[in-house]
Amino acid sequence: MDYLSLLLSRPGAVAGGGVDAAVAAHYGQPLKEQRALADGRAVVDLSHLGVVTVSGPDRLSWLDTLSSQRVNGLAAGQSSQLLLLDIQGRIDFDIRLVDDGATAWLIVEPGLAAGLAEFLERMRFMLRVEVADVSAAWAVVAATADVPAFDGLAAWRDPWPEVGAGGFSYAVVETERHPGRERPWTEWLLPQDELDSRTEGLELAGMMAAEALRVAAWRPRQGFETDNRAIPHELDLIRTAVHLAKGCYKGQETIARVHNLGHPPRRLVFLQLDGSQHTLPALDSPVTLDGRTVGRVSSVAQHYEMGPIALALVKRTVDPTAVLTIVDSTGSQDTEGNPVVEEYVAAQEIIVAPDAGQVVGRQSGFLRPPR
Repeated sequence: MDYLSLLLSRPGAVAGGGVDAAVAAHYGQPLKEQRALADGRAVVDLSHLGVVTVSGPDRLSWLDTLSSQRVNGLAAGQSSQLLLLDIQGRIDFDIRLVDDGATAWLIVEPGLAAGLAEFLERMRFMLRVEVADVSAAWAVVAATADVPAFDGLAAWRDPWPEVGAGGFSYAVVETERHPGRERPWTEWLLPQDELDSRTEGLELAGMMAAEALRVAAWRPRQGFETDNRAIPHELDLIRTAVHLAKGCYKGQETIARVHNLGHPPRRLVFLQLDGSQHTLPALDSPVTLDGRTVGRVSSVAQHYEMGPIALALVKRTVDPTAVLTIVDSTGSQDTEGNPVVEEYVAAQEIIVAPDAGQVVGRQSGFLRPPR
């Protein structure tokens, strides 16, 4: 790992793990930090995220032709979310986009910027665009409220959970009651060499806090809720990242076919875990029903109010009223050398409706038609 955030030198900072190892998991009081973040009193260091810039007069029309989203004509300062898909409609890149009038800023998960820049370079042809991976020079910080110290910076405002133009909700709940409304989320772009000074005196929250609020908001994250089979319908990403009426792009056939005529094979579900245990299941732990594996844990967190919570991808046909069991093979052994297995009882809360898709001719079911 080449990058380590300067903010890891702040008092109490404990480094994260996995793809988030370059920034702080917490600064000594993760639940207190989470409460402060939810209340809009703290900021999160996301300086390990990838940043790619696209400049030139053709930048937005070009990105429009490549992606799932309609961004041609995006106003300066306006935010969007777009996907780059493979030919089967599977997610290659989940991109946060903000345009400042001269440059489109693309924010992606750690480790993805180089691959994104390389792909875009291959697709330039004769268009008037310039692509650059600027991750080493630019950092990202986030909060749930406006921060005066970041005034004047380019800011990506998460459209979740609103249903954008050309989008469609696959969730059971009405948008007005969606838990994502409790997490207004903004990510600011600032020069890496200003990260320390711009955050001086601000209350900091770590990735444990940020992830707990994300899970509670049902917000998918690339590399966690996505795998090499994930399509947008399974994650309710049609609502913010796909324009169903825009022109041709790679993967559009799958998007249209599943939306209009079929069903996504899996669905994202929110899990409320039995809080009697003092541990959390590992990521990718099997989710089972009656001893049969029906999915996997994609994200897990300790929420300051709800306790242990998780997101999981499960088979579409799983009974939405069933209580599930997460089976975590801890990797340790008991005194007799047998593997230790921890089981967590988990109650489902539906995110993506079991009958999602097949919109043509829809009359009834879990999924409400658009109003």
